[in-house]
Amino acid sequence: MGTDEGHREWARHWQYPKLPGLDLLRAHYVRHTFPRHAHDGYVIAAVTGGVEEIGLPGHVVRAGPGSVVLINPEVAHTARAGVPEGWAYATLYPSRDLITEVADEIGTLHGTPGFTADMVADPQGARAITEVHRAAEAGNALAADTLLRGVVARMLTRHAGPLPARTALGAGAADAVAARAVLEGRMADPPSLEQLAAELGTSPFALLRAFRERYGMPPHTWLTDARVRQARRLLDAGTPPAEAAVAVGFTDQPHLNRHFTRIVGVPPGAYRRERAAG
Repeated sequence: MGTDEGHREWARHWQYPKLPGLDLLRAHYVRHTFPRHAHDGYVIAAVTGGVEEIGLPGHVVRAGPGSVVLINPEVAHTARAGVPEGWAYATLYPSRDLITEVADEIGTLHGTPGFTADMVADPQGARAITEVHRAAEAGNALAADTLLRGVVARMLTRHAGPLPARTALGAGAADAVAARAVLEGRMADPPSLEQLAAELGTSPFALLRAFRERYGMPPHTWLTDARVRQARRLLDAGTPPAEAAVAVGFTDQPHLNRHFTRIVGVPPGAYRRERAAG
């Protein structure tokens, strides 16, 4: 849908059970702003109305109708409306396994595939992305799967290459990786930055700088994003939102609701209902 529905915001974030390894989001946002966050898998988004402004490491892109936004796993980014009427888009969130499977099938990429462009003008590709959504919404598994694989193959063939291999970690990067592991393991009761730095034998400022360089955001922002990701996994498994909130370290369900809605684009209750309906 475009922005012909005025300034009303709406969103549907869901899974089609016959397309494993894929999340779908179709939405129109006006005031909503996505804070800095990252995804476990890939992002392939077709802007269908208005303008989306995406903040990526080192630069900002503005995507209008006919544009396809491509984001690799673990790339920190923000998103907001680039015009007063907001933006509408249809997004595919394929898992790493799904992308790798298609890359292996087309046989033109070696190593871990990654997109080499953040945004491309590709009206035909954008239409194909919206057609994946329509087929899934209609319950047409054959069409949805066929169209999905066609879209992924198109993007990989035209706009992807092997992701660069990670080089040996320097001292700062090693500290950042170790800090992430600590935060993952103590998500519900994390240390302060000073305590974390002391445990790793470095200074708070040095750790903050290294963490930003490695993950594109400071530790506290990364932790909020990680908590929301873990809450999603718990909701996927049927955990009630109130229990998920406590399990990941939020003080209560309203705290989870606020951060979850900002990062995922829909409230946890709506997210869970869509999962249950699937």
